[in-house]
Amino acid sequence: MTAVSPPDGDVTVGVVGLGYWGPNLARNIEQVQGAQLAWCCDARDDVRARLASKHTRTRFTADLADLLADDELDAIVLATPVPTHAELAVRVLEAGKHCFVEKPLAQSVADAERAVGAARATGRLLMVGHLLEYHPGVRKLKEIADSGELGDIHYIYSNRLNLGQLRADENALWSLGAHDISVILHLADEDPSELHAHGESYMRAGVEDVVFAFLRFPSGLAAHLHLSWLDPHKERRFTVVGSQRMATFDDMDLERKVTVYDKGFDQSASSYGEYITRAGDIYSPRISNAEPLRLEVEHFVQCVRSGDTPRSDGDSGLRVVRVLEHLQTELDRSRRQG
Repeated sequence: MTAVSPPDGDVTVGVVGLGYWGPNLARNIEQVQGAQLAWCCDARDDVRARLASKHTRTRFTADLADLLADDELDAIVLATPVPTHAELAVRVLEAGKHCFVEKPLAQSVADAERAVGAARATGRLLMVGHLLEYHPGVRKLKEIADSGELGDIHYIYSNRLNLGQLRADENALWSLGAHDISVILHLADEDPSELHAHGESYMRAGVEDVVFAFLRFPSGLAAHLHLSWLDPHKERRFTVVGSQRMATFDDMDLERKVTVYDKGFDQSASSYGEYITRAGDIYSPRISNAEPLRLEVEHFVQCVRSGDTPRSDGDSGLRVVRVLEHLQTELDRSRRQG
């Protein structure tokens, strides 16, 4: 492992992949104090030309090798197609650069392990873009759950639904589920011991556009995911049900991102073994309106500078891929025949 000295000045960063998400990353890197957007890389001439007019102090190239050869470049952000994530992350790390890679880290556990191994071998930082872990609403939900305010956590369920863009190369589990699995593992703070999944491919054969998944954890906690591109509702919501109270994070609600419900069952004082329902106050704590992507990029830059382990590090990304791969095996096993 090679010792890594923190940058003396600004953290210099390059962005590879300027399709849907890359420009958002480039914008935030350029605006984060202590960071410098040094490079942008994309094979498409028109895309580079369009972004070059917005980032006039940044060098543009079609070749990743230009970034890898730049000894002054501290870190590279990968916003490339998912099948390239692990391979490119290994190249970046082995070139001596810190690496941020968009979710998921890889399409298989074996590839994710290679990327994590490369980070360990080189002593470079590997961070995975599990954006919701940096969302102020999810952070508040985690704080409430960990405080004991909800009592013992019984179960968590998530809805990520939309009449959305259908994909030919990625099903709803991998496209949508990476978000929710990362949050559920973050809230549960343990790995599942039992996993089940069923899905249906209504629009494209073999590509599930609706998925139902169930996770059971050693502590007794359970989790359920409903993922769909084929739904009349647009929902991005998590619900945490505890023994004393319940709480939700609703990313589609502009004013009440997090809501706590004083609802549950209390044992009756007049009869042994009898329980009565309780419905008390409902409140919504104040949530910062800071852009989650800005917070995520700031965290990456700070970790590069300090050497601290990122919240969503390579091991965290590997845990998510491990769950995704297991659920995909369950989808394949339970797929409707004929």
